Amino acid sequence: MCGIVGYTGKRKAVFILLEALERLEYRGYDSAGVALLEDGKIFVEKKVGKIRELVRSLWGKQLDATLGIGHTRWATHGGVCELNAHPHTDQEGRFALVHNGIIENYRELKEFIISKGIEYKSETDTEAIVHLISLNYKGDLLKAVFKSLPKLKGAYAFAVYTPLEPGRIVGVRYGSPLVVGLGEGENFLASDIPALIPFTKNIIPLDDGEVVDLTPEGVSIYDFEGNPKVKEPIRIHWDIIAAEKGGFKHFMLKEIFEQPRVVADTIKGYLSRDYELPFSLKEFRRILITACGTSYHAGLVGKYWLEKFLGVPVEVIYASELRYADNPIDPQDLVIAISQSGETADTRFSALSAKEKGAKLLSIVNVMGSALSRESDYTLYTHAGPEIGVAATKTFTCQLAVLFSLAISEHSERENLTDELLKIPHLMEDVLSESESIREVALKYTKSKNTLYLGRYLSYPVALEGALKLKEISYIHAEGYPAGEMKHGPIALIDENMPVVVVAPKDRVHEKIISNIEEVLARKGIVISVGFKEDKEIQRLSADFIGIPNCHEDLTPFLTVVPLQLFAYYIADYLGLDVDQPRNLAKTVTVE
Repeated sequence: MCGIVGYTGKRKAVFILLEALERLEYRGYDSAGVALLEDGKIFVEKKVGKIRELVRSLWGKQLDATLGIGHTRWATHGGVCELNAHPHTDQEGRFALVHNGIIENYRELKEFIISKGIEYKSETDTEAIVHLISLNYKGDLLKAVFKSLPKLKGAYAFAVYTPLEPGRIVGVRYGSPLVVGLGEGENFLASDIPALIPFTKNIIPLDDGEVVDLTPEGVSIYDFEGNPKVKEPIRIHWDIIAAEKGGFKHFMLKEIFEQPRVVADTIKGYLSRDYELPFSLKEFRRILITACGTSYHAGLVGKYWLEKFLGVPVEVIYASELRYADNPIDPQDLVIAISQSGETADTRFSALSAKEKGAKLLSIVNVMGSALSRESDYTLYTHAGPEIGVAATKTFTCQLAVLFSLAISEHSERENLTDELLKIPHLMEDVLSESESIREVALKYTKSKNTLYLGRYLSYPVALEGALKLKEISYIHAEGYPAGEMKHGPIALIDENMPVVVVAPKDRVHEKIISNIEEVLARKGIVISVGFKEDKEIQRLSADFIGIPNCHEDLTPFLTVVPLQLFAYYIADYLGLDVDQPRNLAKTVTVE
């Protein structure tokens, strides 16, 4: 949710922190701040709003500190104001701390801290940590952190330093992501790898229950009991350009147009490794897919494929529901957890809970070295590269590529189906070549207050995803529904002012979707359809038609989702909204 950075070395820390924070702003942008070790004292600057507000406030100030920590916030405890913004300091100004996650017992800790005669200034749970460390400090920061950890309940990551020990930063990970960057005569901390790409490619992802002690000369890692751990760094092959806009107006638009390439990379990555799972998918009683948001929609598409090609029952459950459900999971089940970041708290914890009950855990993630990838029995990677836009686009279609490849892995027609899949990136390019005509359609509906999305079979999850994209970035109310369910309630909403987006490729339910369109028209609804270019019947029934090239029936979601992504993007952009960082949302949700 929030973004953490830290630097200790020889360079001016403020410039490194600000650049790193800009690359983490997708994680939260309610407020931002830095705490620098300036002339032996803690210098704190924090501002409400985006990183640029912090940059403006620091402009012209002579800051020579070579150690500092920074933070970009997505509020969980306490309102959005400078008092609640990070970094936080203790009462005497001896410690500065930034934090991501939730301390569940902070009220209890707050009462304890106040009982010690300490003024608790903010509304945040974070302040409790820095006071606790201050109370436990006896001349060694690392020991003070270790002594404080047993008091903390929840999921968190934090970084802390004190002027009493110049050059030293201590970081902790427990349920929220934190990675270490290794340099020469300098070292780094961050919540996510993209923040460190400009400075180093050598990364050590911390595991839950690990503490890191950073100085310019080196890095030491311990478990929560204080036992040293030896961890080898991984080499990151992304470059800075991969995290830049590349001439596009927004990251989201760039990432939509990257889909043909990254889907091809994901397919080829899967094939080149010639994945052989250490088990047969058909041996399981059932497959249970768990995920959140867009990844959940990918899971719904995967359900159709897995059931069709494997003949195994598949259940798809929101991760936030699975963790607390009485679902009878046992060793006969395979759980597939899908997460772009591999750090999403709901997905991780529900997957781990299922694993504890004996289920085999297979994960599909985009970030190598992420927590979920390390905690799973087996991991399949998408090759989408960094996704900066909060609204997921390219990671969705890459997840589909992995799910389809997995579904056909034991099918007799695997080679033929793989050949059909390999055609998809080129067909996606054809869809993107029509972006201007999709834009013209989208701009007709910028004044709509509500939109209904309909689809059947494989197109139902695509309708859900299209509605989610419109909600996320344009703030227009939109709902996705199975088209056959329309007459069981949503049809009451349809009138001459209601745009209805219908996902209608020619497939096994084509005749049924035409009947649903007729039902919409009978209530004077406005039909916007996505279908195969030569489908004259759908064109005739639609106020606006977006054509896609023909493809194999089972692969239509790769093509039908792209116009819906563009449709939402162009509406939000026309409305002048912040497409890459929509309000109230964060890229990686590491709290429940």
